Amino acid sequence: MATDHPLVRLETLALIAIGGFAGSNLRFFAVELFAAVPAVLLVNVLGSFALGFLVYEAEYAGLVGKQSRIVFTTGFLSSLTTYSTFAVQTATAADPMLVLAIVAANYGIGFTAVIASRSVARRVTAGVRSSPGGETA
Repeated sequence: MATDHPLVRLETLALIAIGGFAGSNLRFFAVELFAAVPAVLLVNVLGSFALGFLVYEAEYAGLVGKQSRIVFTTGFLSSLTTYSTFAVQTATAADPMLVLAIVAANYGIGFTAVIASRSVARRVTAGVRSSPGGETA
């Protein structure tokens, strides 16, 4: 069946919805387990690491298929991570030092997680195949 067939598109949408359901519920559980600000930081950093890994894995080896990458990135990770809650937490924080800490932690640690995921992707995909997948999401 061709990838542009309506059933293939419907299957992809359903898989994205399932990934979104799982990611949003995992975020909900994280917020229930931890205080709001650390929970959002945790899901954003873990999501940044996972997204970075998938992007670099696609660049280095391309073992994860395009559809699987879409499900994980567009479905699961986009629902797990939350820029909007991070923005609201930052905007409503009363203490300027808390604002600085929230922004520095989410961006600084998130960026560091992406860089760390690149190293992990290089190690995991070393010697697998040299022709990259080329698609990142």
